[in-house]
Amino acid sequence: MVQYEFIKAWLTAKTDSERGASLVEYALLVALIAVVCIVAIQFLGESAEDKFSEVGSAIA
Repeated sequence: MVQYEFIKAWLTAKTDSERGASLVEYALLVALIAVVCIVAIQFLGESAEDKFSEVGSAIA
């Protein structure tokens, strides 16, 4: 019986880890950073497009 208790304790220690939760948290953090970067690039792209159009009109 002692052997079964040891195996049970060992399996419980191996399966009760926070590793999966940490991986999900990191994935969510990376996804959030990607969304913020995409929004920032779109905003800056529109601003740059407006500025280039303004400069092009001034030159013409």
